[in-house]
Amino acid sequence: MISDIVKNILRFIVLVLVQVLILRNMDLGRFFVPFLYIMFIIMLPFETPNWLLLILSFITGLVIDMFYSTLGMHTSACVFIGYARPAVLKLFSPRDGYEFGAQPTIQYLGVPWFLSYAAILTFLHHAILFYLEVFRLSEFFTTLFRVVCSTFITLLLIVISQFLFHRPKNKT
Repeated sequence: MISDIVKNILRFIVLVLVQVLILRNMDLGRFFVPFLYIMFIIMLPFETPNWLLLILSFITGLVIDMFYSTLGMHTSACVFIGYARPAVLKLFSPRDGYEFGAQPTIQYLGVPWFLSYAAILTFLHHAILFYLEVFRLSEFFTTLFRVVCSTFITLLLIVISQFLFHRPKNKT
């Protein structure tokens, strides 16, 4: 239990630092904007209570807003995916439910499950964030293209980090 808390605190710190120090300064063009920090919300344990999930989502978005000077846009998007996460998990839950102690990772539940789950949450985050940023419908399709491209690059980074930094589950 304590090791999971420490692991999630370290994950939060590392993802925020990577986002603020590296990804924020990368220029991949106007349409490819990676937001790897949402991986913290995506990878929280299944047993995380909804109230704690919303608080952690709020804190995550608030910290990123402080570094990006975006006045609550990241906070809004993070709280929204924190709110939507239980419904998305329920949508993809196995017939018997999730194993106690299982993590929402590629290693535990496989590539198709993880890609579906992470793609929905990433798309929702990016849609809320970019449409709040533009805040007009005259650029609807341009913003939608930006959402799709940014979702793709963020998912690519999330999958790469899953394979690099997470151990496969034990086959016992």
